[in-house]
Amino acid sequence: MTSRTYRVRTYGCQMNEHDSERIAGLLEADGLRAAADDEQPDVMVLNTCCIRENADNKLYGNLGHLKSVKDANPGMEIVVAGCLAQKDRDAIQQRAPHVDVVVGTHNVGRTVELLRTAREQGPITEIIEAVDADHAEFPSALPTKRELPYAAWVTIQIGCDNSCAFCIVPSVRGPELSRHVEDIVAEVERLAADGVSEVTLLGQNVNSYGRDLTLAARKAGDDVRIRPLFADLLAATAGVEGIRRVRYTSPHPKDLRPETIAAMATHDEVCNHLHLPLQSGSDAVLAAMHRGYTAERYLERVRAARAAIDDLALTTDIIVGFPGETDADFEATLEVVAEAEYDSAYTFIFSPRPGTEAAELTDRFVDPAVVGERYERLRRVVERSGLRKHEARIGRTEEVLVEGPSRKDPNVLTGRTAQNKLIHFPSPAPIRIGSYATVEVTGAAAHHLQGELRDVVHVAAHKTRIPVAAI
Repeated sequence: MTSRTYRVRTYGCQMNEHDSERIAGLLEADGLRAAADDEQPDVMVLNTCCIRENADNKLYGNLGHLKSVKDANPGMEIVVAGCLAQKDRDAIQQRAPHVDVVVGTHNVGRTVELLRTAREQGPITEIIEAVDADHAEFPSALPTKRELPYAAWVTIQIGCDNSCAFCIVPSVRGPELSRHVEDIVAEVERLAADGVSEVTLLGQNVNSYGRDLTLAARKAGDDVRIRPLFADLLAATAGVEGIRRVRYTSPHPKDLRPETIAAMATHDEVCNHLHLPLQSGSDAVLAAMHRGYTAERYLERVRAARAAIDDLALTTDIIVGFPGETDADFEATLEVVAEAEYDSAYTFIFSPRPGTEAAELTDRFVDPAVVGERYERLRRVVERSGLRKHEARIGRTEEVLVEGPSRKDPNVLTGRTAQNKLIHFPSPAPIRIGSYATVEVTGAAAHHLQGELRDVVHVAAHKTRIPVAAI
């Protein structure tokens, strides 16, 4: 008998990507297999995001298409998971009654059970409002099917205690809950034993990691000191045998401590790449956003990080057109961008999300034409900065984690440096994905580097090879 199949389609951030790996792992543990590209899956999972304005349109557009597919294949089951599922809840099945299961962010581990219930009782929505530390679903408790054999996400914290005016994450992910250091390190050790050499520590605000653990211990009467727990975690993770690279995302500027910078500078395994979301360079806009820092405090942290960490790459997030943003506010953002000299930036046009404070500021919304013009100006400034940074690397030799063949040319390999820079280089022979090679940088563009292979310095433990034609 042919086994049943599934497909998971993911929208949104790294947390969603990791949740999708967990859902895939649960389905495979239940006997399903991933559907081939030319197969119609028996179970279709849409793991959703609600950060961007078009997230709703994208979800319901896909669900509209899937209705006709399900009409032609009545046995197909549809699951909607993730942040939009948590936010919209019963509205999803009201608008799309052909959806079998709606599952929230706190109970993805119940996906298989809910599918079984839906087969017996009909469509089901199960949303849990919040969880405590004893009932949080961390990846170590769930099967996970990783997308890559050599790299893995490791959730260290769920939820967020910040109150950024534009962000709905605290509403759909709940308050901050941290895993214990020993549990995280044990997971990293298992991953390393399985051939993983690069881990990315995940949290909504990773550098506030452990704050809740300390408070809980104090409340219980334990004698604890205030410790920079995230710095401790970086050190512990970097010390796991077999781990060559440690990354993390996303930190909050107001919580970036000197101890974290020191841990990055001290441990070679911690990558010299800092993603530090700015959001705006205007103090007035930052205050309206409730970000908890000024432009100068942000730049102080940038200077401290650059002074301590050799060859640091700096990336950021910036929102253009936050309600009330004036020309002067935008010029202030450009000034900070010029001083920070980012390697790259994720730039976004403000998108009002229902349920957030900023969405209610309709009388202060900025003219879309003005926002569009500002966005293009910012994009050009950031790309010029990125190109300068890349051109300065020509002639350097970089250690590169080999990711696979280029999408545009199968004879060219693609990899990433410790700074998280994408580099393309030809190879005269097959190289296992997940191996490490030294590559000399020979060319630069705004978003990638070109190079020439010099040596393979570490061969991946797994067997997957890249078929690269001789050049």
